[in-house]
Amino acid sequence: MTTLDHPPRDDAAHGPVRIPFPVVDEVSRHCAQEQEPETVHIEVHLPGRLDPGRLRTAFVTALRAHPRILMREAPGRWYSRRYEWELTEGPEVEVVAFLPAGPHALRDARTRALVEAPPLTLSPPIRLEVVEGAGPAVGSEATDAVGLTAGGPTTGRHVTVPATPTPTPTPTRHPEAPAPGAPKGTVLFLTINHTALDGPACLRILATAAQLYGGEDNAPTAPPVRPSPAADDEPAPPETDAPSPWARPARVASGTPEPSPGNGLLVTELPVPRRPKGAPYTVNDQLMVTTALTLAHWNREHGAHPRPLRITMPVDDRTRDTDMAIGNGTRLVEVPFSHDELRADHTPLPVLLRRTAERTRALKSLPRPQLGHAASLLTAPVVPVAWRAALTRGLRRAAGPWTSTTLLSNIGRIPYALDFGEGAGRAHAVWFSAPARMPRGLTVTTASTAGRLHVALRWSRALLSHGDGAHLRDLFEHYLHATQEDAR
Repeated sequence: MTTLDHPPRDDAAHGPVRIPFPVVDEVSRHCAQEQEPETVHIEVHLPGRLDPGRLRTAFVTALRAHPRILMREAPGRWYSRRYEWELTEGPEVEVVAFLPAGPHALRDARTRALVEAPPLTLSPPIRLEVVEGAGPAVGSEATDAVGLTAGGPTTGRHVTVPATPTPTPTPTRHPEAPAPGAPKGTVLFLTINHTALDGPACLRILATAAQLYGGEDNAPTAPPVRPSPAADDEPAPPETDAPSPWARPARVASGTPEPSPGNGLLVTELPVPRRPKGAPYTVNDQLMVTTALTLAHWNREHGAHPRPLRITMPVDDRTRDTDMAIGNGTRLVEVPFSHDELRADHTPLPVLLRRTAERTRALKSLPRPQLGHAASLLTAPVVPVAWRAALTRGLRRAAGPWTSTTLLSNIGRIPYALDFGEGAGRAHAVWFSAPARMPRGLTVTTASTAGRLHVALRWSRALLSHGDGAHLRDLFEHYLHATQEDAR
């Protein structure tokens, strides 16, 4: 797992503490690209306003309460065996910025979150931007710089799903249009350099800041208990068609690539899918099946050669209290789906849900290094880190065809109230997005707040356009609805 918090100075050495890069950080550092920065964006919507001075004080105090986040990449020589983080006494940059409101304020803030990664050479490698009086939570505009699209009600191309009656979905609430007379609130944009930190770690920092700012209890709630199969549950049929782990997985079929580099982003809000009482699968399993069916449908529409799908799923075993390990703390597992079992005429949806639940339960229970044993071997400090960087980049390119089809990162129910107290209020929407570099080219990130599911689709512009993203959103909404209507 990731390195735990450390004090910022080593009294014995009379200098800053240095921490070798963990495996995840080193691999990410090797493969960094300016065209598609490895950023994670967190977007938190509050009903009220924040006092700039109080927020800056609370956020910096929260950083000091979790000193592992106050770090920068230490300078090294070409023959150094490792990259190292150097912990600092405090922030070296102004980490909180209040931005003027305007008709494109949210769009522009999302754009910066995708194209401008906080530098690793200055502590901390995050930034918090605050847009007050922003009004719309989600826009319908596209940003030329990154193909940014924000979602609302389903308005894309018509969705036709063979062999499955099209249900009447629950109307999607358009976050762009608040209720008449509703006060305009505040949106917090937390942008993270993913080489250093992940979303759950920085959400923990934000929860600490919220408690310091408003004095309200932001202790984490207990995570939901995964349902265990009942003794009388019908087991899923044998997996006679489970794909080989060595099979070359499907790629997301190319839609309409856009000429400029970078990522596009679409965010939307949907109802959290219902599960039948006592169902042996979780909402995460429903989201996994939804993602697989969405991409299988997309690939059929675009004439892609039938191949099995593999979906990368981050697993986070860390606690969510103030002792949470700060850094990149998730491990990655891959959930496989054969081509045939994603056809409605071959595998009924209830069977697919139970089968997926068995797979994810087994994968989560297996002990495994964060990026697998091969990555641990690749980052062993036996030769200069610059040599390992060249080797890692070469192997990444060579292994591109065997990279998983996509990544589904389900943050789940936000465990913190994110309550900033009187005047600012409690978060009513939280979106995350994960990097979407090729060869995957598409990631799906979900979180739930206040009984609503907040979905972010992020894609490489070398693969898809904002129109493609809107169509994928329509497919995702359709299949998510199907998992609760047809899986009874």
